[in-house]
Amino acid sequence: MRTIYADNAATTAVSEKALAAMLPHFRESFGNPSALYDCGQEAKKALEASRRAIAGCIGALGTEIYFTSGGTESDNWAIFGACHARRERGRHIISTEIEHSAVLRPLDKMRDRGYEVTLLKPDKNGLVTPGQLEDAIRSDTILVSIMTANNVVGTVMPIRELCETARRRRVIFHTDAVQAAGHIPINVRELGVDLLSLSAHKFHGPKGVGALFVRLALKPEPYIVGGGQEKGYRSGTENVPGAAGMAAALLERAENMRAETERLAAMRDRLIENTLKIPGVYLTGSPDKRLPGHASFVIEGGRDSAHLINMLNEEGICASSGSACSASSKEAPHVLTALGCDENTARGALRISLSPYNTEEEIEIIGEKLPRLIGQFRSRREQKILRASARR
Repeated sequence: MRTIYADNAATTAVSEKALAAMLPHFRESFGNPSALYDCGQEAKKALEASRRAIAGCIGALGTEIYFTSGGTESDNWAIFGACHARRERGRHIISTEIEHSAVLRPLDKMRDRGYEVTLLKPDKNGLVTPGQLEDAIRSDTILVSIMTANNVVGTVMPIRELCETARRRRVIFHTDAVQAAGHIPINVRELGVDLLSLSAHKFHGPKGVGALFVRLALKPEPYIVGGGQEKGYRSGTENVPGAAGMAAALLERAENMRAETERLAAMRDRLIENTLKIPGVYLTGSPDKRLPGHASFVIEGGRDSAHLINMLNEEGICASSGSACSASSKEAPHVLTALGCDENTARGALRISLSPYNTEEEIEIIGEKLPRLIGQFRSRREQKILRASARR
């Protein structure tokens, strides 16, 4: 049976160009970039070329890009590092209720260390406004962390306007751009951000490598200490193959972004239009300010969408109920409850996320199968409720 992969917000297939860029650094140019002999220096040149390429894709300088193990580490480092750097100025942090756990869990740690955290509540579409941020900033606010695009509902935040608000008050601004990079244009100079997190596997690069943009004038606390790599800010032998694959993947997405965005948005809109014809299915996130390949829904009375995900899998369709990082949890997605969904409705979430590798034919197949599968899903749920009532 043909498999249709439609969970690209969770991870993506490594592109041919990314794979080709990585392969030489496993067996040929495999040296340690810190070594002085030729193959070490070849690896160092490749590492620095990758750094410059990634920087160029987001409007940064090569000296402002630091390689990490992925988005989680980048988010953690941004938060802990920025707070440590500004600890003498205050102990107040602002974020939102719908951030990824890679941001929310570090904020919990900061609370334990005596910091105050204000979480802005988004509107029903997942947006927060500059006015909300302005009202929340205090004289002791040292950091704002707001994601560029939400992983569960696909809403794209007005980062430039939010950042302008923070900058007027001289507050450091971090954005988790893990879901956005490679899918929508990102330029750190135009946005005005101080820190920005990236993860290669979200845009057809390899897993286990990411980056943190750190504005040149900012000096965050080193996050991993040891041998002094990454200018002493992030120790550990660099992942040269990963960096090469990340750079190649991001370059490929940047070069093809305009055409891919138009095509993906058209497929997404057709998928949303067809899915909303199913009774009791509702769109989540912003109707227009959303990632081009991202469609997200809740199913009235669904309660446990894991059953629907399994049914889709049996039909050869890979989709999800929201964040891959919390897929095994039986708790309602915190993003959906923050947007006003009750817990039962939030448990009936369905996320379909597309990539340039998806086809028009695949969208048609998903559109044909969803009404039947959602109907069966509801029927199973109703039967389960009836059996539970009978036992009582």
